Amino acid sequence: VAKNIVITSGKGGVGKTTVTANLGLALANYGERVLLMDIDFGLNNLDVVMGLENKVVYDINDVLEGRCRVKQALLQDKRRKNLYIMPSNSIDGSSAVSGQNIKVVIENLSSMFDYVLLDCPAGIDLGFHRAVSCADEAIVVATPNIPSLRDADKVISILASYNLDKVGLVINRARGDLMVGEKMMMPSDIQTVLKTKLVGVLPEEDAVFLSCGYELPKNSDSYKAYKMLAQNVYKGTDKIFN
Repeated sequence: VAKNIVITSGKGGVGKTTVTANLGLALANYGERVLLMDIDFGLNNLDVVMGLENKVVYDINDVLEGRCRVKQALLQDKRRKNLYIMPSNSIDGSSAVSGQNIKVVIENLSSMFDYVLLDCPAGIDLGFHRAVSCADEAIVVATPNIPSLRDADKVISILASYNLDKVGLVINRARGDLMVGEKMMMPSDIQTVLKTKLVGVLPEEDAVFLSCGYELPKNSDSYKAYKMLAQNVYKGTDKIFN
């Protein structure tokens, strides 16, 4: 049975979709079967980040409205045969979609995957609650600045009302030079302030921008950081990362 992890933030623009894609790839590198689900209706970008936007025939809306079977909407990653995406679409018809509807889709696919990563919409309105209601665990993505941390704190307090197995924190766009110069909070301090376990620190790096956020060079700091994040999320310890 798949482990369902929602990737959320509260604030938009902190890199949730990039984190979803690269964490999924890193887990797939372990040999795990991974599904990335874009449930950011209306502002979907997961297919673009994965370089699969021209391959989309059906999306989750088609599944929910009965226009195709669940498996027909799955897209296989070009590089990893054990990594799949279920895209969304840019027409926001989400008001009629419930968390229960999405949960049924996930349950139909659960036996095929080890992990389902849910790319959550920004904010804390209906879309957020719909995504979280489908999850076993949550990863909150924040950047090390006050507005993002404030929003992350709100999200973490809301997540506490759900019966999740774990809530982890990922700090994105961290800059070592600013941390050393005490112009940016240290990850350990952010973990203390937000009272949430730190599972990953991802650097601000040109490699992420130049690659559109996906398929990072293996010699980049970001690639190594995602490898460590995947190790922290990964439920087994008997496989070696290549």
